[in-house]
Amino acid sequence: MKFEVENKDKVVVVKTKVEKLDALQAPELKTELVMLNKNGDKNIILDMSETRYCDSSGLSAVLVANRLCRDSNGSFVLCGLQPTVQKLITISQLDSVLKITPTLNEAVDLVYMDEVERDL
Repeated sequence: MKFEVENKDKVVVVKTKVEKLDALQAPELKTELVMLNKNGDKNIILDMSETRYCDSSGLSAVLVANRLCRDSNGSFVLCGLQPTVQKLITISQLDSVLKITPTLNEAVDLVYMDEVERDL
């Protein structure tokens, strides 16, 4: 199993179980994220703590999920980035576009705060 999906209260956590998120793995992740969004899940956390490498196709899957969540008035948060993945995101200047937290707990808290703000 390459990706583990866990439904929490108002958020779905997708945990990558692959060391490399590249052209071989990214299409499957993208499909998973699109299906979750189509099924009404608008808040998605992508936990990449087990992924040590990511290429442009992996980043593309991340950006698709970010757009889908934003378009459905939800939140997309990345967490658990390894240094090499964090560096790629910084170099691509996506750290200013994406919501990123160090831990899963912080990501869940961020989604809940976003939900509260939207309800106001």
